[in-house]
Amino acid sequence: MSDVLTEVLETGLVAIIRAPSSDQLVDVTKAIHAGGIRVIEVTMTVPNALDIIAEIHRQLGDQIILGAGSVIDSETARAAMLAGAEFIVSPVVKTDVIQCCKRYGKAVMPGALTPTEILTAWEAGADVVKVFPGNLGGPDYLKAVKAPLPQVRLMPTGGVNLDTLESFMSAGACAVGLGSSLVTKEILASGDMKQLTELSAQYVAAMKAIKES
Repeated sequence: MSDVLTEVLETGLVAIIRAPSSDQLVDVTKAIHAGGIRVIEVTMTVPNALDIIAEIHRQLGDQIILGAGSVIDSETARAAMLAGAEFIVSPVVKTDVIQCCKRYGKAVMPGALTPTEILTAWEAGADVVKVFPGNLGGPDYLKAVKAPLPQVRLMPTGGVNLDTLESFMSAGACAVGLGSSLVTKEILASGDMKQLTELSAQYVAAMKAIKES
């Protein structure tokens, strides 16, 4: 769990793979990793998600930190861990999911929006609280929440792209979740893995520049 958290905080980037088909997701993961992003989440909304997680873990388990997203119950969390997930992400605050992750020593990042939800998640044991949907309030909202809750690690997801990345980080984000701004519909439709690698590298370079400034 400490390795996952360290990687998330040091790199600041969590790639989120959500797709209508699972056919090319191993290649998608490889392309993201080739661009320099090591923390990668496969959402449970993907068809055959557990099988895909297991296959990615088999092929890339020693090269990336693999997680499962869109987890809304402890049974799914446990199944994802057995398939190879090292961290669990949820769109909501479910204490049973948090407790399951703690029981098995896995990092957990529940989703929350309001200050009450965010603090509830943190007090329940969240390692990072995913502020979702991040585009609803944007960087200004994140900054406003961070002011009275400076101790909470916040990771906005939704609305984060190359144009908004610096604003979110300046507002107090410990990391960001990259979904459709990285694994775009166009890339999935075309199967252009080279473009995905190049885009991943752009995010890595942008985050590095932000952290060094």
